[in-house]
Amino acid sequence: MILQKCWLILFSTSIIFGQTGTEIAKMVDERKTPKDMSNVTKMVLKNSKGKTRTNLMVSKSMDGNKKQIIWFLEPKDDKGVAFLKIEYDNKDDEMRMWLPAFKKIRRISSKKKGDAFMGSDLSYEDMSSRDLQQNNYKRLDDKIINDKDCFVLQVTPTKEAESSYSKHISWIDKSSLLAVKEESFDKRGALKKKKEFSYNKIKEYYVMERVFVEDIQKNHTTEVIFEKIQVDMGVKANIFQEKNLKRLPAID
Repeated sequence: MILQKCWLILFSTSIIFGQTGTEIAKMVDERKTPKDMSNVTKMVLKNSKGKTRTNLMVSKSMDGNKKQIIWFLEPKDDKGVAFLKIEYDNKDDEMRMWLPAFKKIRRISSKKKGDAFMGSDLSYEDMSSRDLQQNNYKRLDDKIINDKDCFVLQVTPTKEAESSYSKHISWIDKSSLLAVKEESFDKRGALKKKKEFSYNKIKEYYVMERVFVEDIQKNHTTEVIFEKIQVDMGVKANIFQEKNLKRLPAID
């Protein structure tokens, strides 16, 4: 009986802690997320000389952020700029920018997804979900980060991903399956970006409330703060259309 109990304890422990990198990535991918979400977003850019620039945006998304539309409200010279993203499972994602100053909609091709989003340290690729089938996952030694017991994954994009990165190292909180930290490396294998994430619980979900990105090579940072977050409010799927890029919404 004692041996049987010991075996059950060991077996249970192996189930909890013996996952492969791919299994952990799948658990993260299957984490429960809101049906839809809206928020006001503040994005603060800071250059190597300490000069800052602040953008104010309003965003709506659904399907785990696979559909997203963002309108810029401030500063004045960016007001009206808008971004639409629709991710697909079986074809290239659709990304478009409305540039009112040029009265032009710009399509972001897959070859351009490594470009910076509105001068920030976030690329279009950083703003997109990672396809489980287009990345390889290796589990590294677990670490404690900010008092959180974390899985550590090495994520290596395959050729099909057409990534601008050679790999990522991600720290995943075991209790919530949320990424708390990530380091991304360029094609030469040099550290390119450090990212930190924090979350807030709304209803039964943990939703991101802050992202801090540092471009190590450019000595430039971007802080993104999400405010006035609302979830499961019934965002309509037909809002994610090109024609709505030109329709700047009002906010309270």
